[in-house]
Amino acid sequence: MVKTKRTKNRNSILRLLLRNRMYLGGIGIVLFFSIVALLAPVIAPTPPEQFVGGANIAPSTEFWFGTTALGKDVFSQTVWGARNSLIIGFGTSIVATIAALLVGMTAGYFGGVVDDVLTLIMNIFLVIPGLPLLIVLSGYLNPGTTTVIFVLALTGWAFAARIVRSQVLSLRSKDFVAAAKVSGESTFRIIFVEIMPNMASIIVGLMVGAVSYGIAAATALSFLGLTDISAVTWGTNLYWAQNGNALLVGAWWTFVPSGLSVALVIFGLALINYAMDEVTNPRLRAEKEVRNVIKSQSSGDVLVTPVVRS
Repeated sequence: MVKTKRTKNRNSILRLLLRNRMYLGGIGIVLFFSIVALLAPVIAPTPPEQFVGGANIAPSTEFWFGTTALGKDVFSQTVWGARNSLIIGFGTSIVATIAALLVGMTAGYFGGVVDDVLTLIMNIFLVIPGLPLLIVLSGYLNPGTTTVIFVLALTGWAFAARIVRSQVLSLRSKDFVAAAKVSGESTFRIIFVEIMPNMASIIVGLMVGAVSYGIAAATALSFLGLTDISAVTWGTNLYWAQNGNALLVGAWWTFVPSGLSVALVIFGLALINYAMDEVTNPRLRAEKEVRNVIKSQSSGDVLVTPVVRS
C-alpha cells in the first residue's frame, strides 16, 4: 500500500514536470549542450588545438565563430570545451552530493555525539572562504580534471550536507520510521529506503545546484590560469582570449561563445531547479494556481465558484 502511494506521488510529480514550461526549457538547454559535448568529434572535426588560419579572423562562412589570437578555430574550441566543462560540472555534482548525503544523513539520523562531531566538521568547511581555498589547493595539486572535481567537491559539499541533515532530523520522528524500527529493519535500510526517497526532490535540487557551482567555479579557476591551461574548456577559452587582449583589439568572438555557453547552461539548470521546487513545494503550487485564476479572470474567462451549502 505504501509503495503504491509512493509510486502514484512520483508519477504525479513527473506529470506536473512534463507540463511545466520552465522545466522543459531547462531540460532542453542542458540536453542540447550535452548532445553537443557527446557529438563533439562529429560536430567539430577540426581539432581545437590545430592552427587553421590567421589571428583574430572575424566570423565568416569559413570560420563560423572566427579564430583566436593564435589562429585556432573558435567554433571547435567552444564545442570541445563543452565536453570537459560538463564533465567537471556533473562530476563535481556527483561527488559533492554523495559526500553531503553520507555526512548529512548520518548526522541527522544518529544524533548525539555523532551529530555534534559531523556538524562541527560541516561548520568548519562552511566558514572557510571557498575561492581562496580553491586557489591554494589548485596551486599545490596537479591541476587536472580529476583534481578540479575533487577540489570543487571538497569546498562545495558542506552546505548541502546541512540541508540534508535538517531534513533527516525532521523525517526521523515520522510514524513510518518508527514502524520500520519496530518491524526490525536495519539502520541502512531505514536511512536509504525509508527516509531517502522522501527527500528525492531536495536531492535533485542539490545535485542541480552542484552542477552549476562546478561549472561556474571551474570556469573561474581556468580563467585565472589555475587549472591545466592546455585542456580545452570554456574557462581556458576565456583565459586565452584574455591573454590575446581580445577586448582591446575588438575580437569579441573569441570570448562571447564560451561565456554565453556557460551562462546558458547555468540558466537552464536554474530553470530545472526552480521548476522542481515549484512542483514539489505546496506553497508555490498554490501561488501558481492563484496566478492562473487571476490570469483567466483578466482574460475574460468566467470563473465558476462552487456554492457551499450550510
